[in-house]
Amino acid sequence: MDGRDLVRSVRMVRAVGAAQGLRSVRAAWRRSRADARALPRRGAERARVPGEACGAEPLPGGGVIRFARASLRVRVAAGGAVFCGWDGAGPEPSYALAGACPEVDPRVVLEPDTGGGWRIVSERVLVVVSRYGAVEVRTPGGAMLRRELPPRWWDRVAEGAAGGPVDGGGGAGPEAGADGGGPCGGAAGSRWVQRSEVAADARFFGLGGRSGGPRLRDGVYRLWNTDPGGAFRPGDDPLYLTMPVQLVVADAGTHLVFHDSSWDGRVLLREGAEGAGSGHDRPGTCELRMDGGPLRYWVLAGTPARVLAGWTALTGAAAVPPRWALGYQHARWGFGGADGVRRVVAGYRERGLPLSAVHLDIDHYDGHRVFTVDRAEYPDLPGLARELGDAGVRLVSIVDPAVKAEPGNAVYDGGAAVDAFVRDARGREVRGVVWAGESAYPDFTDARVRKWWGALYAERLAQGFAGFWHDMNEPVSFAAFGEPTLPRSARHDLEGRGGDHREAHNVYGLAMARAAYEGLCELRPGERPFLFSRSGWAGMQRYGGTWSGDVATGWPGLRASLSLVIGLGLCGVPYSGPDVGGFSGVPSPELYLRWFQLGAYLPLFRTHSALWAGRREPWAFGPEVLEHARAALRERARLLPYFLTLAQLARLSGAPYARPVWWGAPRDRALRDCEDAFLLGDALLVAPVLEAGAVRRAVRLPRGRWYDTATGRAYDGPGRVWVEAPLSRIPVLARGGAVLPVAGADGGTELEVWAPAAGRTGGGVVVPDGGDGWRRPAVERFTSRWEGGRVVVERRDGSPAGYPVRVRGLPGEGGGAAGG
Repeated sequence: MDGRDLVRSVRMVRAVGAAQGLRSVRAAWRRSRADARALPRRGAERARVPGEACGAEPLPGGGVIRFARASLRVRVAAGGAVFCGWDGAGPEPSYALAGACPEVDPRVVLEPDTGGGWRIVSERVLVVVSRYGAVEVRTPGGAMLRRELPPRWWDRVAEGAAGGPVDGGGGAGPEAGADGGGPCGGAAGSRWVQRSEVAADARFFGLGGRSGGPRLRDGVYRLWNTDPGGAFRPGDDPLYLTMPVQLVVADAGTHLVFHDSSWDGRVLLREGAEGAGSGHDRPGTCELRMDGGPLRYWVLAGTPARVLAGWTALTGAAAVPPRWALGYQHARWGFGGADGVRRVVAGYRERGLPLSAVHLDIDHYDGHRVFTVDRAEYPDLPGLARELGDAGVRLVSIVDPAVKAEPGNAVYDGGAAVDAFVRDARGREVRGVVWAGESAYPDFTDARVRKWWGALYAERLAQGFAGFWHDMNEPVSFAAFGEPTLPRSARHDLEGRGGDHREAHNVYGLAMARAAYEGLCELRPGERPFLFSRSGWAGMQRYGGTWSGDVATGWPGLRASLSLVIGLGLCGVPYSGPDVGGFSGVPSPELYLRWFQLGAYLPLFRTHSALWAGRREPWAFGPEVLEHARAALRERARLLPYFLTLAQLARLSGAPYARPVWWGAPRDRALRDCEDAFLLGDALLVAPVLEAGAVRRAVRLPRGRWYDTATGRAYDGPGRVWVEAPLSRIPVLARGGAVLPVAGADGGTELEVWAPAAGRTGGGVVVPDGGDGWRRPAVERFTSRWEGGRVVVERRDGSPAGYPVRVRGLPGEGGGAAGG
C-alpha cells in the first residue's frame, strides 16, 4: 500500500463507515487475485520503430505510407480534420465518433517530399511524413503546428521466439500492412509511446477535468478515470473524467489532437522556452505513453472556434438541456425526507429566491439500492413531485451504476435474467462494494444491456423525476488499497468485439450515459432528457454534461471549480459546473458567497454538499449573504435568454458557454496565461473573486471597449485594469457593441445593447426559446452601430430588431472611457 492508498483508505473509512471499510478490504483482495490469475505478466518484449519508408499508396483523402516495420494511414476529412492510424488502425470502431466517419476530402494529394518522405496536401492543412516516420502537421503556409516523432511500440514476444533485441531501439519486429492488426489495428496488448513537439510559445489545455489550470503546466497527467476518494484538492490527479484530448494554442495557430485509445495512459507535458535569437528556442514537448490499444489520432487546426466546430462535427453535437436546467438548482445529501425537501423549497419561496430544481442524493433510496425509494422517508414521491412541479420546481434523481447483488432485488434479478453484469475471466459475476454493499455492475458496452438499463428509467419517471445525475460511474468499487474500481481483467462486450476492463474502464461512464439518454428518448420522445454524469470520455456531450465531482471546500477548491469548467469546455463538453460551496466542508460566509456568485455565470448552477458538511441554503449564512445571493439569483434569471442562446450555439458550433479570455485572440500571449476570468459567450467577461478579503481585482481585457455592467464605466483593451469587486457582486464586463438577449420586466425577451466605441460596430446572436422539446429554433443575428448620434440595432438583413431594445454604455452613464 503506497502513500496515496493510505490517504484514500482513511478518507474512505471516514465516509463509508467501518463495516463498509471491511467489505472494501475483501473486495480489494478479490480484485488483486483476479488480476494476478487472469492478466498476462509482462514478459519479454521487442521494441519496434517504423524504420525507413519503402513506398506509398495513394487513397482517397491521403494514402498509406509503408515503412520497414510499420505502416501509416493518413486521411484528411472534408472539413480538414486529419486522421493518422499506425499498423492498420482505422477511425472506427470508436466510442468517441458520432455516427459514421466523416467523408474524405477528394482534392487531397499524396506526393513525394524531399529526403525520402511524403506530403499530403490539402486546402486547410499540410501533412509532411519524414523518411523515418515523423509526422508534421503544418498550416497551408508551412508553419509547423505539431511534429509527432516516430512512435515506438513494445510488442510481446511469443514464448520461445528467437531473434531481435528486447527493449532495444529498432530491432526486427513484425511487419504490419494497411489492413493488419485486428478491428482497430495494432496489437491490443502492445504498449506504445508517442513523443511530440510544438512551438516554443505554445500553451497546453484540455485532457478532460483537471483541477489545476485550465492551462496545463509541466508535469505528468494520467488518463484513467478515478474517484480520488473523499474530496479532491488542486493537484490531485487523475480525477473522474479524463480524455486524451489536448488543445494547443500558439502564435502560429491553434490545434486539437485526440489520441483515440481508451486504455490507461500518461501524458508528460513540458512547455517550451524562447531563446534570445533565431534557432535557440526550445520547443514544447508532449510524451504520451499508453498501455495498449491502437495508435491512432486526429488533428484539427484553425482558430479556436473552427477547431471546436470541427471537434463537434467529429464527435457529435452537445445535448441541449431543457430550459429549467439552466436555472438555479439545489442538491443535498441528507434532506431528511419529503418534509425536509418541502421545508427547503418553502424557504426559497418565502424569501423570493428563484429555484428550478431539487436534487435527491443516495439517501432517498431504500438501502441505497438504485431505482428504489425509501417509503418511510418519501411515502408519496410522485405526489411530492407534483406538488413541487406546481411551484415550478423539478425533482432530479441521482443514479449509480452498481446494483446490490441480492436475490429479491428486482433490478438485480432482472439484470441477472438477461446476463447484464460484468463477469470475470472465469465467467463469474464481478462483485464490488459501494453504498448498498456487495454489488454487480452492468456492462454498458453491450447494446443489449444499454437497452435493458435505459428501460429502468421508467420507474424514475413514474416517481416524478424530471432529470438525472450519474454518480460513481468511473466505475467505483470501494477499495482499502489499490485502485477503487473493477479488476482490470473483468470481461466486457465492447460492442461485440470482446475485451477487458483495461479498455472498457474509461468509456464506462460514457456508455452508461448513452444507455440512459437513449432510454429516456424512447420513454419520453417529446422531451429533451436532462442528464449529467460524473465520469465520461470523449463525445460525452452527445448525452449531456458533467459536474466537478466532490471538490474540497476552500478557496483553492473555488479556483479549481473554474479550471474544470473551462478545461472541459475546451474538450467539447460545454455544460458543466461545480458543487457551489464545495462538497466536503462548511464554507465561511464569504467563501460561500463568492462561490455562489461564480456559479451564477456557469452553465450548471447547483449547490451541493456532503452529509456532514452543513447546509447550502443562502439564508444559512446570514442576512448579508442572503441579500447578495438574491441579487446573483435575479441576475441569473435575467440572463436566462442569453444562456438559452449559448446552449443552442454550443449544439450548432461546439463553442462552450464559458470560454477562456483568449478565445477570440489566441495570439495575445498575456491572455493565454490568464486563468482567473472567462468569457461567457462573446458578450460578457466574468472576473470572479478567488481570494479571501478581496474587494477589488485586476482584470486582463481583450482588445476593444469593455463596460463594467454595474457602474457603466468603460475601459479600452487590450490591457490590465483594476475594477471594484465589493462583497455584493463580482466584476462582469460587457463587450462594446454587444447585443444580448435578457429577460424583460414583463417576462418577455428584450435586447440589452452596449454602445460600440465611436466608429465601431457590434452585434450579437439570439436563439429564441423553442421549448423543452426537439424543435430547432432559428438563429437571429443582429448588428449595432452609431447613426446620427444614436445607437441603431437591427437584424443583419436590415429589418427592425423586433424586440424591445435597451441601450447601455451611452456617454455620461459611467464616466466615459478609461484606458487600460
